[in-house]
Amino acid sequence: MNCLHKPVLMKKIQLHWQILIALILAVLYGILFPTNYCLTEKSFIKLEKSKIPATCIENLKNLEGQLYENQQDFLTATKNCLPGDLPDDYQNDILSAAYSNKPVSYVSWMGDLFLRALKMIIIPLIFSSLAAGVASIGSSGNLGRLGLKTFIYYIVTTLIAILTGLLFVNIFKPGIGADLNLTQKVEGLIENQRSFKDTLMYIVPDNIFSAMANDEMLAIIFFSVLFGFFITRVQKSYSDVLTKALNAIFEVMMKVTMFVIRFAPLGVFGIVAKVISDQDDLISLMSKMGLYMGTVLIGLLIHNFITLPLIVYFIGKARPYKHLRNLSTALFTAFSTASSNATLPLTMAGCEKNSGISNKICSFVLPLGATINMNGTALYECVAALFIAQAYGIEMTFVQQLIIVLTALLASIGAAGIPMAGLVMMTIVLNAVGLPLEGIGLILAVDRIIDMFRTVVNVWGDCCGAVVIAKSEGEKLLV
Repeated sequence: MNCLHKPVLMKKIQLHWQILIALILAVLYGILFPTNYCLTEKSFIKLEKSKIPATCIENLKNLEGQLYENQQDFLTATKNCLPGDLPDDYQNDILSAAYSNKPVSYVSWMGDLFLRALKMIIIPLIFSSLAAGVASIGSSGNLGRLGLKTFIYYIVTTLIAILTGLLFVNIFKPGIGADLNLTQKVEGLIENQRSFKDTLMYIVPDNIFSAMANDEMLAIIFFSVLFGFFITRVQKSYSDVLTKALNAIFEVMMKVTMFVIRFAPLGVFGIVAKVISDQDDLISLMSKMGLYMGTVLIGLLIHNFITLPLIVYFIGKARPYKHLRNLSTALFTAFSTASSNATLPLTMAGCEKNSGISNKICSFVLPLGATINMNGTALYECVAALFIAQAYGIEMTFVQQLIIVLTALLASIGAAGIPMAGLVMMTIVLNAVGLPLEGIGLILAVDRIIDMFRTVVNVWGDCCGAVVIAKSEGEKLLV
């Protein structure tokens, strides 16, 4: 037997291939076991503990045992049983009590557990890396230079993404002849808007521990930068101790991150299986919304695989597709979780360990990017706004389209790195040009699917920024 072939045979499947296989299997699993909705005896035990009045629960007992294949039919049936409008919190309670897809519930817990593990390490990882990174930068001049480069990169790439979306939505005009019957009632979006003034107030926390408990990322980043900067302004004996302590915490958190990454295939399987299973009549939905989805996806793909790699190649003087392979685990995770923040630990690990970007750059550029750099979200908001205008037969002038571009840029900066955050920020874009907010119901049905793709572009944009900034600082990378 030739011993030279033994290591090849024994070679373990790489993690990104494991995640890809898990994605494919999850899609098949979700299609085979679609979510059904049924009110059972256990459902009513749950409902009795909710805020729903007892008289409403009695009316709902008329539906006991009836099986519904999609969420819309089930909600329609419950509304017919109850007097007046059905508040959002009632809907959520009823849906939670009625969820009866046993095959998916057997695996979805793995996704929930994986997301909890990622969220567990985000705050200590960001604080330790960002504070230590800023402390290592040194003078305010160096910090200002690095911050200016990062901000310019984020603004320029986001603007390019929006213009790419604007181009394709004007070419394909996906809203012309769109089926307005898909419109769904959307409540609670206006209340979730945050004005520019509120955003500024939100950056400065009144209680940093409360901000950490509530995942207020801008506030955490502001405090971390401030803390790291003033480490350099105290006695050297103190600054050395604090810097060593922060670096030690960061190294421990990276070890924890690498441990959590091992379970990514199982987590991805659980998350995606539930997402696919929850989609109401996926094939019919895609056929009705295919042109809109196609327009968004073409824009995202061009920005992801052409625009950003060209920036990395010509400005960053690096090999973009090698960098892409190095970040494959983070990007697959971004796709499945639809959360830039949840993916941040894996993004930092990939950039630093695989692509050789220094901790100083990673700890500053990536957490900031996960919060304010949303290339994919900005592109989607521009396309979605014009799609809604076309669907309602509203002609958008050049000036109005320019307002959409600028508003989408600002709204994407304010969007949180969580699932469906872009949908909330859409209300700002629609308000800016006087489009009906009810139009959000047109895109709501397919938003979760598109959200997965645009999050990949958001994360990849941050990773490309890290390369460009690192090269501009004279670093030698592995890409």
